[in-house]
Amino acid sequence: MARVDVIMPQMGESIAEGTLSRWMKKVGDEVKRDEPIFEISTDKVDAEIPSPTAGTLAEILVQEGQTVAVQTVVARIETEKGAATSAPTPSASAPAATAPPAAPKAEPVKAPPALTAAPSVATASTASTASTASTASTAPTSGTEARPTAASATETADERLRRRSTPLVRKMAAEHKLDIGTIPGTGHAGRVTKNDLLGWLETKPAATAPSVATAATASPAPSAPRVDPWPGDRVEPWSRIRKLTADHMIMSKRVSAHVSSYFDVDYTHISQLRAKKKKEYAERGVNLTYLGFITKAVADNIRKHPVVNAAVSNDATIFRQEINIGIAVALDWGLIVPVIKHADELSLIGVARAIADLGERARTKKLNPDDVQRGTFTITNPGVFGGVIGFPIINQPQVAILGVGGISKQPAVITLPDGTDTIAIRTMGIISMTYDHRVVDGADADRFLADVKKTLEAFPETAV
Repeated sequence: MARVDVIMPQMGESIAEGTLSRWMKKVGDEVKRDEPIFEISTDKVDAEIPSPTAGTLAEILVQEGQTVAVQTVVARIETEKGAATSAPTPSASAPAATAPPAAPKAEPVKAPPALTAAPSVATASTASTASTASTASTAPTSGTEARPTAASATETADERLRRRSTPLVRKMAAEHKLDIGTIPGTGHAGRVTKNDLLGWLETKPAATAPSVATAATASPAPSAPRVDPWPGDRVEPWSRIRKLTADHMIMSKRVSAHVSSYFDVDYTHISQLRAKKKKEYAERGVNLTYLGFITKAVADNIRKHPVVNAAVSNDATIFRQEINIGIAVALDWGLIVPVIKHADELSLIGVARAIADLGERARTKKLNPDDVQRGTFTITNPGVFGGVIGFPIINQPQVAILGVGGISKQPAVITLPDGTDTIAIRTMGIISMTYDHRVVDGADADRFLADVKKTLEAFPETAV
């Protein structure tokens, strides 16, 4: 018999730690190769991790709720002798933890420019959720941690910041004009976490107030009042993804000047196209939804309106060349925004297939870190639940997010070919867009929405 180590995988190049959120097997259970055995949460995605080999789960070394560094041994599987050599080597982009752990070492990595990775709604923090149901833990401080060596003494300032913080923390530090090197870090290898930075801001409000017109009179943001449960109330601690979403939404409202516009859209033509092509698409394994048409119309019009496909960096605007559209997916345990890369290069069937694929992998926790990064524009669809209209919060560091309202048959005034008006039953809905008024003016937003509306109402049949 032999024992195979199960490690905390590295779910992306910039991720140094993960939280083991749930064990799907217990000690003594038989496991099959590639069978999911535990779930992890990182600051990018939640994922199910498969077993590297078949055998019996012999030891669990990391408990639910613990946050540990990547490459940490979390469990051991007892298997037939030699089985360990059959386990494949894990890749940075795949969730499989399939190789014995190697001693982690600090490798300087060239830091990307600020704001090059767009965090999703559900990926705004690197801190693990603390609750009364589980004990919040930090990365281990044993001798296995990566520490600076003589070889790393020549690392640049950017490389040092990369090693000590995540892209989100660096972005927040830049917004508050902070030097991360002066903040004590509690994360793996001394990395500065979001909680470290927020704690620093709370203790030094005068030195870190944002440099806006009212900076002279700025005061710390008020903390939420303490609320005690009453007899009979049920208290449910926030999940990690709920905490990340809450932090990201608060940060977005604080950073951007939110303004919204909305347009009525006549979907009657698209409804007719769907009725004509739905069966053909279904035979090709694709569900032809209104969201597919809307996403395609948005992607085709963004190039004409680059300001809605942008990001803000200090006192400058970054106009993104790529058009990567995030689609918000509502899950039972929270919200996540997987991204369709280069959406403008896809046909309608390609867009529809990508929406279905990303949504299914989000619900089954099969997303990779790259699936939720580098978004440049986001679409959320509250109308699927019957909502008439919504005004969503901007998904930082983007500058615009489109909300899709409910689509239903309604009476509407239409003009006949002879110029007379009449009332007819039409398939109608509302699209709204919340945008950052620091860079997107009302005229910019309305011109973009008008073009999206025009495309939807006269969608070319040759493109279906």
